[in-house]
Amino acid sequence: KMSPVFLLLLVFTGNVGATLEKGLPRREPRRLSCVRCCGPAEQPVSIVSSRYTRMSSDPSYSVPKVQPTIDITILKGEKGEMGERGYPGAVGKAGERGLRGFNGRKGQKGQPGPQGHSCKQLYAAFSVGRRKPLHSSDYFQHVTFDTEFVNLYKHFNMFSGKFFCYVAGIYYFSLNVHTWNFKETYLHLMKNEKEVAILYAQPSDRSIMQSQSLMLDLQEGEEVWVRMFKRERENAIYSEESDVYIIFNGHLIKPAVE
Repeated sequence: KMSPVFLLLLVFTGNVGATLEKGLPRREPRRLSCVRCCGPAEQPVSIVSSRYTRMSSDPSYSVPKVQPTIDITILKGEKGEMGERGYPGAVGKAGERGLRGFNGRKGQKGQPGPQGHSCKQLYAAFSVGRRKPLHSSDYFQHVTFDTEFVNLYKHFNMFSGKFFCYVAGIYYFSLNVHTWNFKETYLHLMKNEKEVAILYAQPSDRSIMQSQSLMLDLQEGEEVWVRMFKRERENAIYSEESDVYIIFNGHLIKPAVE
């Protein structure tokens, strides 16, 4: 059984609650929003950091990116002077041979050559000797020859002692003489009227063989011959009737027109 005091408290409490509900304005119940609890491995995020995350992810709150630009013309200096030339580098390996090029243009027609001769032979050779000794008596003395070894097509004139060039080209000539004891030997090998080579030997108590040779480029009509030159001393060349000690040779090496 409840006591009379407890029952009175209950009645009084209920009346007071009803009186308060009638006197105060009635409010709507507050709706609580759902909040996600963090998991066991997650840490709670602060309000400031979560707000910054929402603002940065939202396009309306995005922060503009600043890209600095540098004016290169301000940093570029004046053009410097050209330096000294460096040493050449090492030579590279030779490259492969290239393809053959195209044929060039045809050249102009050349000038016509000299008129040939149907009977002319492109050969010349002679070898002549002298069996008689010779002493100089004049300032210049023509040396003639009396023995004919070879005289192809008679280009060497035995009477004048001169070789006449019928075939232009390169010729080889040689002159061999025997000196005289205690006498000077001085000869000129002549081309037309000009000396081109000298054969010389000083006086000696013994006689020796002396020679001279050369090549000449001759034109048609030119002559080659030998002359003795007189100086202060007696000039002479030795030979005998029984043998030949003085020999003059010449032959064509290459004709000018083949």
